[in-house]
Amino acid sequence: MDPLAPLPPDFANRPVLPVGSRHGNARHFLRVPVLPLAVAVVALLTGGALFLSGYSMGRQAASEPGTPVGRDEAFRPFWDTYHAITERYAGGEVDREALVQGAVKGMIESLGDPYSSYLSLTQYRDSLQSIGGQFEGIGAQVSSRAVDGAEGCTPLGLSCRLLIVAPMDGSPAKAADLRAGDLVLAIDGASLDGLTVDEARGRIRGPKGSLVTLTVRRGSQDDLAVRITRDVIQQEEVGSRVLADERVGYVRLNGFSDRSAREIREALAAHVEGGRTRLILDLRGDPGGYVTAARDIASQFIASGVIFWEQDAAGTQTPTDALPGGVATDPAIKVVCLIDGDSASASEIVAGALQDRGRALLVGQRSFGKGTVQQWQELTGEGGAFRLTVARWLTPDKRWIHGIGLEPDVTVAVSSGSGASAADPTADPTLERAVEVLLGEGLVFDRGWHAAA
Repeated sequence: MDPLAPLPPDFANRPVLPVGSRHGNARHFLRVPVLPLAVAVVALLTGGALFLSGYSMGRQAASEPGTPVGRDEAFRPFWDTYHAITERYAGGEVDREALVQGAVKGMIESLGDPYSSYLSLTQYRDSLQSIGGQFEGIGAQVSSRAVDGAEGCTPLGLSCRLLIVAPMDGSPAKAADLRAGDLVLAIDGASLDGLTVDEARGRIRGPKGSLVTLTVRRGSQDDLAVRITRDVIQQEEVGSRVLADERVGYVRLNGFSDRSAREIREALAAHVEGGRTRLILDLRGDPGGYVTAARDIASQFIASGVIFWEQDAAGTQTPTDALPGGVATDPAIKVVCLIDGDSASASEIVAGALQDRGRALLVGQRSFGKGTVQQWQELTGEGGAFRLTVARWLTPDKRWIHGIGLEPDVTVAVSSGSGASAADPTADPTLERAVEVLLGEGLVFDRGWHAAA
């Protein structure tokens, strides 16, 4: 895959979900498409796929270059430093583009927000092209974990480690026995200290056939050197099957894209046409995707009304309503949605909508808790792009679940990964409990399915 290949033909014409962002004057910004998104977990596929909730294109930044009016004194230290370096630095030739990129990166990092970040042009183009589910890398979801167990920390270092959330089935990471919960300490012998998750991800990914060595810490074992040959990864975003003697339709979602939204509609339609009125939507381990896809997917179950709210920096709240024509909106179709600690962002938009609107019962474990919206802005020339938190999203009942997560209606205790039990790693007690709930007697519908005592 060529990271600098042309963008899709409809790049400048894709619809934009309003997020109420403001674009101040800034030197070196182009009037280019701005990409709104609610970034998922910063849980990324190490091959380069960014899972973005709210990714769409078409809006241009309405700003003029230059120091904002009335802010001359505030910006004087920046310009004094810039001119001192470009005019007096004697250590070698000054790359002015790199100087500006460094300044932009420093501004973003000063926010201390793990969901706001700067990417080089190559990283940015890789991210855009890989959102569709195909990329070159090792095929593992990554995040960051602090020593206190909190995820989403930054920068990486002794108190904040790069975490393997899950290797993908059939991926080089899986073949090399990389496991969920592994901590990556170094890449090709180089420490990750001071890097963001995006930067570490950029070091892990690479062209098909190339090797990367990860220094991995797994529990109390000695550190491991895991050698992995990169490959082209095609993520399967939707899986569908029947359970319980074909009485229950099961659909699993691994990402949110235009493709997954189409495929999940087709899978649900097949179940409904097959006469199944009990459905399971599995969002476990799904770190998110396009917010437009989240709206489309939630609309398959919710006929009308609010799916989620966006609250901008000024506090203005704007509703996003369901789209008509959903294939599983009939109240006679009962739904259970599976979540866990790695269900994040777009997954939480869908699960929160289903829970608040009384359309489904949530079964599993508390979700991740990612409730902010980011927006990409591309810089001129080789300047890359930055991602900035510009809004919050809220459930239909206006709950902000950031840092809290969604509490399941039925909690199922599991040890790790996909609901597997410690006694039997092949078992799935969360899924088994969901089937019991759907097929059980004495169930009532009141803001979701609730099993009678």
